[in-house]
Amino acid sequence: MDVHLTTERLVLRRFTPDDVDALVELDSDPEVTRYLTGGRATPRAVVEDTLLPLYFDHYRRYGGELGWWAAEERAGGAFLGWFEFRPPDGDRAEAELGYRLRRAAWGRGYATEGARALIHRGFTRLGVERVVAWTMAVNHGSRRVMEKAGLSYVRTVHEDWPEPIPGSEHGEVEYALTAPGRPRPPR
Repeated sequence: MDVHLTTERLVLRRFTPDDVDALVELDSDPEVTRYLTGGRATPRAVVEDTLLPLYFDHYRRYGGELGWWAAEERAGGAFLGWFEFRPPDGDRAEAELGYRLRRAAWGRGYATEGARALIHRGFTRLGVERVVAWTMAVNHGSRRVMEKAGLSYVRTVHEDWPEPIPGSEHGEVEYALTAPGRPRPPR
């Protein structure tokens, strides 16, 4: 099944085994992984043996409509990064939104464009009732994308991380958006 989503400037598609190099390159940029791992790169073996199998498992479980999406420029096909749109606990009523883009794609509206397209698809075709997203409180760029995509701040959570990274002392923030016509959950 060829599941993809096309926007004005993006093509979101399933990952394939041929995407290993692009994922390794993406996660090798310390600025891209700054708020995730403190800038540490993801080893190639983790991409091959853990991440891609996880993505492929989600495609099998959810028919390719929910999971991780490789993001490419519509004009030219350059790999930009990825989007995540999947049920965090297996319940299709809620989808977690995430994104990770190459630095060259930052500030160009790609994250907002892809996020809005996935949210729209979730609400109109997939039965998603609520979209949630998380980031470090200090990740202002990601928070702006969430807000531009229509999500609203819900709460800040402070967790005791085994390997804290700079900024983690300020906590993680949750943003959410409820499908039109659905009651908003209590804050």
